[in-house]
Amino acid sequence: MERRNKDRRQPRRIELPAWAQVGTARHQHIGRVVALLEEWAQKMKLPADEVSRWRMAGVLHDALRDAPEPMLRALSGEGRLPVNLLHGPAAAVRAEQDGERRADVLDAVRFHTVGSPAWDRTGKALYLADFLEPGRRFRKEERKALAARVPRDLDAAFRKCVQLRIEWTLNEGGEIIPETVALWNAVR
Repeated sequence: MERRNKDRRQPRRIELPAWAQVGTARHQHIGRVVALLEEWAQKMKLPADEVSRWRMAGVLHDALRDAPEPMLRALSGEGRLPVNLLHGPAAAVRAEQDGERRADVLDAVRFHTVGSPAWDRTGKALYLADFLEPGRRFRKEERKALAARVPRDLDAAFRKCVQLRIEWTLNEGGEIIPETVALWNAVR
């Protein structure tokens, strides 16, 4: 049990695409997200093709998190979003250019910071794992309990996570954009 907990804090190094632009801390975050997705998939006994989609979404979601703003804007074609929300759309475009064709993976990556009411389990799982991964330092016990709930009731955990993320964004002085409002309206 102790080894498993230690592995969760220090997951194996994830191989990122050659085009990725991430620092060490972000690379570790990606590893923790992927580890959590794989843990849930195993507990849920998901088929191999779905596990593969979850894993790829985890690998790609922050692959351009540390890229410069001009690159992110050029790739995403996005002029209205704040820079901290551009890495998902840009990574989805870059992954598609690199040959990724699975729509659920691309949509999960594209919208992982803002949410999408059209998501299937891949998008929901990535949204959850990105927020609940154990390396984040806020609301640790609440997030840990919610992460434990995911394999038993993904939809209820997702609903609660959307609520928590909106509360967290507002508490941090962030703006709730229309895509997030649409997600909230779809799950409440």
